[in-house]
Amino acid sequence: MKRILIAGGAGFLGSHLCERLVARGHSVICLDNFRTGRRANISHLFSHPRFRFVEHDITKPFSTGAQIDEIYNLACPASPPHYQRDPRYTVMTNVVGVANLLDLAKAKKARLLQASTSEVYGDPVNAEQREEDWGNVNCTGPRACYDEGKRCAEALLFDAWRLYDQPIKVARIFNTYGPRMQETDGRILSNFIAQALLEQPMTVYGDGSQTRSFCYVDDLIEGLIRLMESPPNVTGPINLGNPEELKVIDVAHRVAALLGQKPNVVFKALPADDPKRRRPNIARAAAVLGWKPTTPLEQGLTRMIAHFRQQLTASGAAKVRAAEALPREKIVSIGVARAAGA
Repeated sequence: MKRILIAGGAGFLGSHLCERLVARGHSVICLDNFRTGRRANISHLFSHPRFRFVEHDITKPFSTGAQIDEIYNLACPASPPHYQRDPRYTVMTNVVGVANLLDLAKAKKARLLQASTSEVYGDPVNAEQREEDWGNVNCTGPRACYDEGKRCAEALLFDAWRLYDQPIKVARIFNTYGPRMQETDGRILSNFIAQALLEQPMTVYGDGSQTRSFCYVDDLIEGLIRLMESPPNVTGPINLGNPEELKVIDVAHRVAALLGQKPNVVFKALPADDPKRRRPNIARAAAVLGWKPTTPLEQGLTRMIAHFRQQLTASGAAKVRAAEALPREKIVSIGVARAAGA
């Protein structure tokens, strides 16, 4: 059994990772400040003896007397509406927050895995994004707080590895989807599914010819764990994503077909600096980790649609609101700690 800390553990990816690692027999400390994470995502784990939640913002140092073997950092708003809402905070999460986790990892002699992003490639100059690509990012644009923040986070990790021999791992995550995504987070599949279920037109930005590559959450989590458990000399960066490249307009049609609807699409202007192509080259992940995604898009979309359908019904929304408003006394009584030194 390992003692594992997951920053951003109440978010979409973080909650699935918490669940998977607890199921594998590990002890998990979940950090989150609920800025974009949801209490409902992890409430089913509160009573588990090997799970502990600490409400904490990683832009402030975290200390604990517990031994920590591994740290996964998934703490950052990940959708444009969320990270652009407070761009300064997004930058600080990726710079100050990562520096704090590096200090913690050094003190605990723990491995640190950073959830980086395909956004470090910006609007790519190559049809297929490889880890060797330097990227094409607008460093003063409205997405820079996220893109450049993640690039700076990678620089911090690799400097710590070069200068202090700290054990690090860097995963560059491409578009990921599945249950527990927020129906209002503004990302493509969230928008399409929520709008279609509410019988609203699906919003396509631009003409829909831009491409994305969608990886189901279970496959992505498997890739993160394999990277964390890889030999010490495997630092990354390693692309984790689905190399199947799809036009956005075609994805809208697939969602409509799965819901038995005729496509009802409205076109709007493409946001500034929105990348035109996304297609990861995953040869390194295949060779080093023995990893590739295995979940077909239709299967993953069916599961995501079922989740969104529940969230968007009156009863489902009531359950979400009840979990979000879980009384503080109840949280304490089921062993959830709030103090950084807990």
